[in-house]
Amino acid sequence: MRKLLVWCLLLPLAGYSQQRVHLTILGGFSNYQGDLQTKYFTLNQANLAVGAGLQYDFTPHFAARLGFNYGSLEGDDKQNSGLLRARNLNFHTKILEGSLLLQYTLFDLSDKRISPYIFAGAAIYHFDPYTYDTLGNKIFLKPLSTEGQGLSQYPDRKEYKLNQFAIPFGGGIKFRVSDNVTLGYEFGIRKLFTDHLDDVSTRYVDPLILASQRGLKAVEMAYRGGEVKGGNPNYPATGSVRGGAKAKDWYYITGLTLTIGLGGKGGNDSYSGWNGRKSQLGCPRMRQ
Repeated sequence: MRKLLVWCLLLPLAGYSQQRVHLTILGGFSNYQGDLQTKYFTLNQANLAVGAGLQYDFTPHFAARLGFNYGSLEGDDKQNSGLLRARNLNFHTKILEGSLLLQYTLFDLSDKRISPYIFAGAAIYHFDPYTYDTLGNKIFLKPLSTEGQGLSQYPDRKEYKLNQFAIPFGGGIKFRVSDNVTLGYEFGIRKLFTDHLDDVSTRYVDPLILASQRGLKAVEMAYRGGEVKGGNPNYPATGSVRGGAKAKDWYYITGLTLTIGLGGKGGNDSYSGWNGRKSQLGCPRMRQ
């Protein structure tokens, strides 16, 4: 009897640690908004994205999520119009992201089968913009300092870092399929603190200085209007606008989510675990 009493006292700690832990999987699309993609939310130029992580439920409404996402971003002036199309710049980058989020679910899924939710937190991500030249060679853009970043002649143009901090936030809706499984749809935005996700931010620099410091390939990648049929092959005047530095870039990930409770049979009775039912050992579960 004494042993059973001890188990009943410990079970809320040991058992709930399993019931509250979930594996999360995401599959969907990633896209960005910036100097080469003027639309805020669109599937145009979107790429596949995947993610996985762990979720820990503090209560039926509040949870912490540790996640890792992988996706691709791109932008191309050929998809724009007017002066932007004539500029003819483009970029691609892979995105590798780790995040820690706090999630709030409106309804208790032990009582409801469907509920909206919101989340926000912090993330660290890696990017490295690149493009392809006219011969199809892959060219990474940061080492070229296309806007004078890191050049002594432009002391205000600091080199940007490829590993940066972001603030992810968003929301979604999830549907309880069973006690252990939920399906959902999620839309998450990342507020960035850089305008160089696409390697385009401010004004053109002197092509002679750029060529002497970073080579002719840097000049070639800084302005590509001459590659367009009927385009202007002349490099723009030094100091003319290349991008908009006032607004930072953004990227976002949207897609379907799958949440699976971890634990043994009935051990992740994930949502009924909050409702006061008895455990398998006959110990009453505490109502949270």
